[in-house]
Amino acid sequence: MDRNRLFWGSRRGMLELDLILLPFIEHHYSHLAQADKERYWALLECEDQDMFAWFLQRQDPSDPDLKRIVNLVRASLEQPPRTGQTEP
Repeated sequence: MDRNRLFWGSRRGMLELDLILLPFIEHHYSHLAQADKERYWALLECEDQDMFAWFLQRQDPSDPDLKRIVNLVRASLEQPPRTGQTEP
């Protein structure tokens, strides 16, 4: 998926989701394995209310693939932005 489509797909109808997904796209998405990128694309097909509950850890997705990408996004909230450079 091209970066522009990915960015616009990540903009949701809820500001709270934008504040979670857009930094993830900007700082972490490019470092994902291809399978996890595909999981992210599937996540974008989900309802905003479901994603909101998942990211606030009120519930977890029943699908293991969605659960994996939700956990990666949750973990990114606690990590500093990745710059693409490796540390010495």
